[in-house]
Amino acid sequence: MKIIKIILPLILTVSIMACGSATPTPEATQIPTVVADDTIIAEGQLEPIHYAQLSLNANGLISEIPVKEGDLVSAGDVIAALESTEAKSLDDARAMASRELTQAYQEFRDAQSRLDDFDIPAQFTGMTPPEAVNAMLEKLNIARAEFEPYRHLDIKKLVMSEEEENGDRPVQGVAKIKKKALDNAWALYRVSIQWMEREANFQNAQVRLANAQKDFAALEDSAFSLDTAALRAILASAELRAPFSGVVTDLNLKVGEFASTGSPVATIADTSKWVVKTNDLTEIDVVNLEEGQFVTVKLDALPGREFKGNVLSISQNFGENQGDVVYEVTLLLTDIDPAMRWGMTAVVTFE
Repeated sequence: MKIIKIILPLILTVSIMACGSATPTPEATQIPTVVADDTIIAEGQLEPIHYAQLSLNANGLISEIPVKEGDLVSAGDVIAALESTEAKSLDDARAMASRELTQAYQEFRDAQSRLDDFDIPAQFTGMTPPEAVNAMLEKLNIARAEFEPYRHLDIKKLVMSEEEENGDRPVQGVAKIKKKALDNAWALYRVSIQWMEREANFQNAQVRLANAQKDFAALEDSAFSLDTAALRAILASAELRAPFSGVVTDLNLKVGEFASTGSPVATIADTSKWVVKTNDLTEIDVVNLEEGQFVTVKLDALPGREFKGNVLSISQNFGENQGDVVYEVTLLLTDIDPAMRWGMTAVVTFE
């Protein structure tokens, strides 16, 4: 019992001391939510909205260069003239195109008339000319096979009267029937060939007329539109003309020099509007973009300036850059500055 009396006060004392030394629990501090920055930024280069590298379509000596680099030109303006026996001026090409159109139209009318006047046999009803040829060839082969056993007979003896056909010469009578069938099959086959030839001539005349009309229209295009530029350059190969209005940004020609076909000799750029093309947007970034989306563009060459724009197009094709799959995105600037130059570095922020 003494032991109990001694231990109990100790336990109570320790308990009281423990309670007396306890400190209050501090309140939890509220931590603010951190929002990740999902802004997409890319780097690209400034380009004119469209441009064209021009090449000569004939070999020869350069006789005239009425423009220089930096000049503004309008659609149809002569960039360079060529001296060559192979080449034609615009006036020469127009005259030739006019003659070709007249001849092509006459050929078309003649071919159409011959086809309209052709008497199509009833056996060809519902068939096209090639189908008729195939069908008549099949019948011809059958008729030829059926007549084969009678080939040894004298042909003259097969040409008999109707009375002889049912007479006492049955072999000759059957042979005559088979011979008539073969002759009819040959005749129909020849007619089907003639029909197909007339149809083919008509279709060829149609193609020739369509090409002649296209060439004539391209050369007579007073607006010198971009749609007809390539064809016009081929036909009027003695002159290199601007396909649209713009600035001559590159000109690699000299009067008196010999120029070869196919090599780019001049560049025309339409700088009335500018675009930025970027090739460093990955597949993860590009799915968050859409055409028409607003962007802000900064040019290294024009610090402190911001230019607004929109996503013009997103390429369907992909490329690779350091192991990443990337896509080309074209941005149309709605703000322009006279100091803008082709090739300037741009930083694009997608809003």
